[in-house]
Amino acid sequence: MFKISILAFAALTLAACSGDPSETSSMPMSAGDSSQTASVTEASTPVAAAAAAPVDKAALTADAKAAVMELGSTLKSQLQAAIKAGGPANAVDVCHKIAPAVAGSISEERGVTLTRVSLKNRNPEMGVPNDWQTAVLQDFEARKLAGEAPDQLAYSEVVDGEHRFMKAIPTAAVCLNCHGTDVKPEVQARIDEFYPEDRATGYAEGDIRGAFVVVRSLTAAE
Repeated sequence: MFKISILAFAALTLAACSGDPSETSSMPMSAGDSSQTASVTEASTPVAAAAAAPVDKAALTADAKAAVMELGSTLKSQLQAAIKAGGPANAVDVCHKIAPAVAGSISEERGVTLTRVSLKNRNPEMGVPNDWQTAVLQDFEARKLAGEAPDQLAYSEVVDGEHRFMKAIPTAAVCLNCHGTDVKPEVQARIDEFYPEDRATGYAEGDIRGAFVVVRSLTAAE
């Protein structure tokens, strides 16, 4: 499994984790949401009845995609440096220490909340999806089973005074080093050190490991 070169591991890890959020698709009815779901290509909807102007959903979606891509490009250089310095096990350090800090910085700069969630989360403090995120992740799974490519699965909706965006994270072959069924002892030891309650293993190539989530409040300034 570790015959993959260091640079190839880094490139594939980034590709698997960030994906290409260039496509969006129809969206499910979130649990507890009363609003109708809609395609991101539909006309913008008001934030609320009292809103002064319609919401530009296309612009919000583009900005959310940019936030995801910014996180990916920043982590790429960090992953490359870490793997070059200490091998694949060092990638766990990047995910544990650097990824949350980078996501927090991007969130502050862009005025959004940028996170990652999964139905089988690794980090119990940050990776647990709420009700609507769980509904989207389950819909991603259904759409994958129906034939849609995991790297094209995305969601965008304006509801309850906020814009919500999610982008599925597919499992590439190299991701199995940390998320598969045969994780090397040195990598597993690092995972156990940081995530003693880890649930994010047992994946196969092509599975959906989770999703990026970008949420922007549209009422904060009112």
